[in-house]
Amino acid sequence: MAIADRAESVPKQTTVSRDTFTTRLGVIAATLGSAVGLGNIWKFPYLTGANGGAAFIIVYLLCTLVVGLPVMITEHVIGRTAREDAIASLKKLAPGKAWWLIGASGILASFLIMAFYTEVAAWVFAYIVKAVQGAILSTDPAVTEAAFADLVSSPVQSLVWQWIVLAFIASIIALGVSKGIERMTKRLMPALFGILIIVVIRSITLPGAGQGLEFLLKPDFSKVTGATVLTALGLSFFKLSVGMGTMITYGSYFLDDQDIPSTATRVMLSDVMVSFLAGLAIFPAVFAFGFQPESGPSLLFITIPAVFSSMPFGQVFMILFFVLTAIAATGAMLSLFEVPVAYLEGTLNWSRKKATIAVMIGLAIVGSTAALSESLLAHIRFGGIGTFFDLWDYLTSNVLLPVGGLFLCVFAGWVLRWDKLKQWLSNNGTLDNEGVVRGYYWIVKYVTPILVLIILLTGLGII
Repeated sequence: MAIADRAESVPKQTTVSRDTFTTRLGVIAATLGSAVGLGNIWKFPYLTGANGGAAFIIVYLLCTLVVGLPVMITEHVIGRTAREDAIASLKKLAPGKAWWLIGASGILASFLIMAFYTEVAAWVFAYIVKAVQGAILSTDPAVTEAAFADLVSSPVQSLVWQWIVLAFIASIIALGVSKGIERMTKRLMPALFGILIIVVIRSITLPGAGQGLEFLLKPDFSKVTGATVLTALGLSFFKLSVGMGTMITYGSYFLDDQDIPSTATRVMLSDVMVSFLAGLAIFPAVFAFGFQPESGPSLLFITIPAVFSSMPFGQVFMILFFVLTAIAATGAMLSLFEVPVAYLEGTLNWSRKKATIAVMIGLAIVGSTAALSESLLAHIRFGGIGTFFDLWDYLTSNVLLPVGGLFLCVFAGWVLRWDKLKQWLSNNGTLDNEGVVRGYYWIVKYVTPILVLIILLTGLGII
């Protein structure tokens, strides 16, 4: 008997009693909060500027349409149809088969990502306090570099700030899906856009901001090479939080009548808008004061403080910027934290409070290896990879996420039946979107698996 036949009764979702999102706005806010993260603030804008400006954005959008978006739709429909955690959803749709390992891979990935992501978020939260105190208010990058080095090399500061972040996220998760995640993200996302616009206006009105606008916006198709396309492919996959169980888990909380293809597309476009606005907030100011647009922590924690210190009312805008960055990190962490909690709560029947505390303690233990990677554990190195921080990043970004995404595409395109996918994505025929669903099905079956395989081979250094 076909898998879809055995799962015939699955779409009857209204009989399942569990906490869910309560409004369409809540669905979009939570899902966008998961997709938006620290990469929106520095990685996407920098890669855009370094790879042809507006030309790169065009390539990135095309890649997202055939890579990130189809995988996101796949995860959403699996989650909403099964109404279970990442593992149980695959077990319900493919009983007696090994496809549940995709969910297990996603849960492991989300946990390991949190192990190092919470440390980067810890630096951001610490910098809010430093900005308020004026401790990083200097136009000299050497001063801001010393402040950052002092933070990451201090075992006490690294651990304490990571624990503060974990306790903060856990306190929201413990409240539940509707009262915790939905309520928080419905407040955070408007605040994020509001602060972004304020900082953008200040940045683009600075004398000399034109060079930064040109860096980000001027199309330079001569920079679009094979390497550029590979960069856009990878970014289009990793930017939407797919392959890590978050979108299956959030999909399980969707409303029964949520238009999944439309919701996923709105989230994708909103995510790009946040990244674009972040570029407008950063690079005009960077160039206006003669700094270099370097990527990574050096831009976020060394260059940015020096840039804002150079402008009138710089301390105020610096505080706003790091609050903005903390908001972006919070939405992503909520979705990552929820994945293992949903598993413990749903499959193991733990109370939400017990599951939340268990995940928090586990992350505090494993995450400490990332927090101490620049201090007490700096001498522990993994050949060709680096520290514990780098190890967790490598295992998730280069192995678990693309492997999970690849098998999700195979599952949707080659295991689930077309008529069932059509039924689930059209909300049992209430949506007139057969053309959209057919396009999705063809892409996720024939195109996306090949491209995700290329991302996997690139990450492993084979290509």
